[in-house]
Amino acid sequence: MITRDPLVESVRGGVRLIELGQPFFTGMPCSPNHPGFRMTLARRHGDQVRADGGSAAAEIIVTGGHVGTHIDALSHVSHDGLLHGGIDAAQAQRGGRFTSHGAETLPGFLCRGVLLDIATVHETDILPGGYEITADDLAAAEDSAGVTVEPGDVVLLRTGWSRRFDDAQAYLGGVSGVPGAGVAAARWLVERRVRATGADTTAYECLAPGAGHSLLPVHRVLLVEAGIPIIEHLALEEIARQAVHEFAFLLAPLRIVGGTGSPVRPLAAVTR
Repeated sequence: MITRDPLVESVRGGVRLIELGQPFFTGMPCSPNHPGFRMTLARRHGDQVRADGGSAAAEIIVTGGHVGTHIDALSHVSHDGLLHGGIDAAQAQRGGRFTSHGAETLPGFLCRGVLLDIATVHETDILPGGYEITADDLAAAEDSAGVTVEPGDVVLLRTGWSRRFDDAQAYLGGVSGVPGAGVAAARWLVERRVRATGADTTAYECLAPGAGHSLLPVHRVLLVEAGIPIIEHLALEEIARQAVHEFAFLLAPLRIVGGTGSPVRPLAAVTR
């Protein structure tokens, strides 16, 4: 008698996937701190034709590790010269790649995901630029959704900002600022021992109007102090529209040896 795995059987029973990431395209919004995404065809159909008439096309892609929907490795940010766990950042980055906390050490994710819809809590489609998400906001979003953040969860924060993704200038918020978590909200997540957290903005942080990326205190709390990876540039409008607040979260970072981040395609799996 064949014993079937319960997880396999649950998948066979029918699940649907909700995209949580943005598409990658030349000209997409990109922080001025990182090289942008570029793609072009390096070989076109007809450039070389095989004896049987077949032909192939292929592209070349150039991108930074923190462009589009991506996850930050723990090597991405240091404080007072130290990475998470007290590792000397200067020593770890010698030779052009990190020997500690590189992107290849990031785990794959198949775990419970929780959507905390901060914009809906405030009865708006989009939080204003520069709005700081507080610990009280996170607790209110929990209550509104009827969920409780638990250890090992991946928690995603919706600000509504991804509605501006097609307008790079507005999305990056250089003039308006960008809504995001404050330090108190970050510590709220740390206390609940989340596995990772992400948001639908360029930097996860609360960016004040005109301030740009001058300070990243939430990155310090999450990456350096707590060792919690951050996912940025998420697309959370569809999952919010469907009012899905609890789901199976799937994500597989690229194993970029010594890298500081990885482009990703996160998915939410829910039963049909």
